[in-house]
Amino acid sequence: MPVESDSTLGVLLISGTHDRAHYAFVLATGAAAIGREVVVFATSRGCHALLQDWSGLEDAARDAAIRARGVAGLGELRDVAASLGLRLIACEAGLRAEGLDARTPFRGVEVAGVVTFLSAVGAGQIVAI
Repeated sequence: MPVESDSTLGVLLISGTHDRAHYAFVLATGAAAIGREVVVFATSRGCHALLQDWSGLEDAARDAAIRARGVAGLGELRDVAASLGLRLIACEAGLRAEGLDARTPFRGVEVAGVVTFLSAVGAGQIVAI
């Protein structure tokens, strides 16, 4: 059922690079921290960010460098996203297209399609990263 609020933020993660996945979670957790409903939908290479093991992201080693500089890493941001109740959706077709195992998502991640994402965002905003 669609969300009837125009304050919902949909974050569409298409890219499979660490910097884009990291910032998708920065944006999503920031929006949730100020009270917005947030739905993160990852597809194509971006699906790596919603797996238990996200080391398949391009330049995943960047995470250690940013953590060393005092910036929250992707692992911490994903934990915050889960604790804030963000809705995390891995695209079923995106997982298949990338040859990724749909049985190994990060905790709380649902596997669904674009219609589920669009319904969840409703009249809200969508940001593509």
